[in-house]
Amino acid sequence: MHAVVVGCGRVGSAVASRLVGEGWTVAVIDHLMESFNRLDPAFPGERIEGHALDEDVLRLAGIEHADACVVSTDGDNTNLVTAQIVQRKYGVGTTVVRVLDPARAELYARLGLQTVCPTTTAIDTLSAAVLSGTVEV
Repeated sequence: MHAVVVGCGRVGSAVASRLVGEGWTVAVIDHLMESFNRLDPAFPGERIEGHALDEDVLRLAGIEHADACVVSTDGDNTNLVTAQIVQRKYGVGTTVVRVLDPARAELYARLGLQTVCPTTTAIDTLSAAVLSGTVEV
């Protein structure tokens, strides 16, 4: 199984490492070479410096034979456009995209993208923690 991970921040690097640990081959794309420092030096996957919106970079990462793609850069626009290209043009059925804006995450989920919104998760978790507690007056 082969996965392409776009973005080598805290999330992308951890996902890439976890997938490798589960026996996947992984190619990680990031536009900053120093981002790859988040990966273990012994990380067996590919490190590709470039922009995921560049289709040559996606092909170099093996998108044409990828079983999955995780898109988690720090920009919602880049993430959403990249995920659509990966899903629609390259037919990667398991394409998961991080979207920080809850409204956009909901909209794109309705349009068929598998979205993960950490902002919504934080709002729900923090609200539930406060509302489940007892407040003394």
